[in-house]
Amino acid sequence: MSSSSSTSTPNFSSLLPDHIKSTVQEWINDDIPSFDVGGLVVGKTPKSAQLWMKSPGVFAGKPFVDSVFEAVGCDIQWEDVAVEGSRIDTNNSKVLMATVHGPVNALLRGERTALNTLSRCSGVATAASDAVKVARDLNWYGHVAGTRKTTPGFRIAEKYGLLVGGAATHRLDLSQMVMLKDNHIWSAGSITEAVKLARKAAGFSQKIEVECQSLEEAIEAASAGADIVMLDNFTPTQLKKDAKTFKSQFPHVIVEASGGITIDTMGDYLSEDVDVVSQGKLTQGYAAVDFSLKIVK
Repeated sequence: MSSSSSTSTPNFSSLLPDHIKSTVQEWINDDIPSFDVGGLVVGKTPKSAQLWMKSPGVFAGKPFVDSVFEAVGCDIQWEDVAVEGSRIDTNNSKVLMATVHGPVNALLRGERTALNTLSRCSGVATAASDAVKVARDLNWYGHVAGTRKTTPGFRIAEKYGLLVGGAATHRLDLSQMVMLKDNHIWSAGSITEAVKLARKAAGFSQKIEVECQSLEEAIEAASAGADIVMLDNFTPTQLKKDAKTFKSQFPHVIVEASGGITIDTMGDYLSEDVDVVSQGKLTQGYAAVDFSLKIVK
């Protein structure tokens, strides 16, 4: 087993609100809506269980697992290797990440919720880390971002995974930043009208981003007061050309490239005139990292 971690990776667990415990409890309640017959079978004898990482990836999701086992009345002791942001190579084996202690029925009640959360959060972190590495290897230092394409009820864990993996979360929800897409613009009548009305409500404290299908739309958005323009579904060649033209007129407006971009095609979209590249697949098409929890005999 080998692992590597960046000393610049902050401890993001302090970002999580206190009500994350109620969110985790909802996850547990969803898994145990009524009787737990398996829990009856195993009883309440105190036992220990070992948490194993079985496939390589970037480790993320530790605070959620802490909350799961706290909710079911168990204690967890993490190994030194279990550092969020570390890329762990299992070398075709498995790595012991933690040991959990508690009544055996409680251990098993928390098992699947903890594993599901850890597998998916680590999967997002791994995908994010891989995408950021592609950008940095090409000497591009803008923001690699996710999108709002997240799993309902699991958004906070997926956004957390993006951060641990070194990517930007993009807006967290509808209230954080104003995003005016095609439906908003069509309903408002024009980009200019949509931006003006949004600014009246958002004031100075929120940025406004406008989804644009052409250079002309981006110029209209910036002229109306948008802080960010998203060049959506452009070809790489057209994107670079239009981003350069746009930045020559509006150097302080952020340019985001989006729309069908994947880790395999991302390099084609990077340029000095693009500030953000966002990918829905970071939270919508990621591969889960494999973990297991085994009772110690």
